[in-house]
Amino acid sequence: MSTLQQRIATALASVSHPRAPTSLLEDQVVRDVGVTLDGKVRLTVVIGASDDPTLVRDVRRAIEAVEGVTDVRIDVRDPAEFQRAAPPPPPAARPAARALPVMDDRPAAAPRGSVPPPVAYPHLGHVIAVSSGKGGVGKSTLSVNLAVALAQRGWRVGIMDADVYGPNLPLMLGVNAAPPVVNEKIQPLEAHGVKVMSLGFLIEREQPAIWRGPIVMKIVTQFLRDVNWGELDAFLVDMPPGTGDAQLSLVQATNVRGALIVTTPQQVATGDALRGAMMFNRVNVPVLGIIENMSWFECPHCGKPTALFGSGGGKALAEELQLDLLGQVPLYPRIVEGGDTGRPIVVADPESPAARAIADIAARVQDLLGPARSR
Repeated sequence: MSTLQQRIATALASVSHPRAPTSLLEDQVVRDVGVTLDGKVRLTVVIGASDDPTLVRDVRRAIEAVEGVTDVRIDVRDPAEFQRAAPPPPPAARPAARALPVMDDRPAAAPRGSVPPPVAYPHLGHVIAVSSGKGGVGKSTLSVNLAVALAQRGWRVGIMDADVYGPNLPLMLGVNAAPPVVNEKIQPLEAHGVKVMSLGFLIEREQPAIWRGPIVMKIVTQFLRDVNWGELDAFLVDMPPGTGDAQLSLVQATNVRGALIVTTPQQVATGDALRGAMMFNRVNVPVLGIIENMSWFECPHCGKPTALFGSGGGKALAEELQLDLLGQVPLYPRIVEGGDTGRPIVVADPESPAARAIADIAARVQDLLGPARSR
């Protein structure tokens, strides 16, 4: 019986394209094909502005029809991105077919010299990535409130908005202005005792960020290198959901002290959070702990808690990963109100159960990170 790799190569041979007179694989219109042991396929399709975009659809359909394929992920790249690569060999020297590697769970070693080492930014203090496996779990809300809570506890704190596709920190912190530039350094804005930098300060509110990985890497690097953060004790990075370009860009750009994983009790959220935690493990960034958000809703009349999104998900995830459950934050309407008005709950209602839970998480994070930098 043919292997999955052979069946995929056969399926791709049935898809024609004007720029690939031999085949999509041999002419490298389709390249970097990887297959996992459980049938997940990832590949790159190289198409230019003059190419028919339906090629991506045809490639996807062809591979999805292959027996044994469980999932297909396609990265679309412009031919210009590969112009610096060595030219392909003449037709007579080409092999009969391009090999399709099988990817396992072991991280592949990067070629020597292919990725520059991370740059240390000692003045940033502890660099902490706040991440989640999926959107809608309140990661940005917790990032903002945790940053403010750390500042309230005497730490010098900065927060960077690495969610370049959905920069929400300006709204949540109540600041939105073009940051000044002094001596070729961008000056971060400040709110509630926290220094903040976001792409939202630099683009119009309705402007979509339609950028690929290299641009995301440049933005993350510029926010680290070209912003005058001053001397900080903690530097929080609000990551976009998932395990994509921004996460990899951050760990490649600087030394990350650790990651905080935010989830809700719901199983679909904890499953995605598990993948997010494993991603950080794969790139040698320790996960400091799990934060469960929206753990329950407390009735404002009778005080009875109701688990709207299930219960026990954060604890089960922490036990599976052998990590600490740093805290459970209840669902509280004023958190939403504070996010829309720029008044984090730890400022607007510090005695609320949600604010007290976040303050306790901040204390635990401080214990994990160690003492603040000497003044």
